Amino acid sequence: MTTKDVKAIADQLGEQPKMGDIKKLAKTIKKDHELALALWATGTFSLRMLAALIFDKTLIDQEFADSLADDLAAHDESEKNQITDWLLANQFTKSKKTIQLLESWQQAKSPVLRRLFWYHQARLRWTGQTPPDNTEALLEALEQDITQSEPEVQWAMNFTAGQIGIHDKQHRNRCIKLGETTGLYKEEKVPRGCTPNYLPEFIRIEVAKREG
Repeated sequence: MTTKDVKAIADQLGEQPKMGDIKKLAKTIKKDHELALALWATGTFSLRMLAALIFDKTLIDQEFADSLADDLAAHDESEKNQITDWLLANQFTKSKKTIQLLESWQQAKSPVLRRLFWYHQARLRWTGQTPPDNTEALLEALEQDITQSEPEVQWAMNFTAGQIGIHDKQHRNRCIKLGETTGLYKEEKVPRGCTPNYLPEFIRIEVAKREG
């Protein structure tokens, strides 16, 4: 893979491509790990988004995941979270091997990997899959660690608590109480029509949507 190839892709996408344009190009390229590595090495947000779609998941191991997480430190929170979300949906959840990696990251040194662990746990619930039998353990960890976690990890932990509260009536009140006790996101201003992150309101609104 040459610098010329990477430049051609960058020129094709332009400076501010739409997410749909990146996905469309990825479908054309399909899987190309060598190209993905070259795109990732540029450090450019849009090219790393494309790389996240065309990596070869069979070549992803812990060392590779660690290097991706380290590289993402150069991005602001919004870009970092968008790239990691695409890595989660398009790479880390696509094989038993990478799912095992995800499930081992609860205590990872990297906040990027810990965020992925928690977002994966939330995703297992909101995508309608049968969640693993670990809800009690997750709630204990949430109650113990959520207020001390980094903002990006804290958000994913809070989102997981919200999904548990929405989909598991048995633990709903416990998740609501967690939000009341921590007060996380209680004062957050949200745009009209958006669901707040404050757990009591988040759970109430989303449950009402499903039961209405």
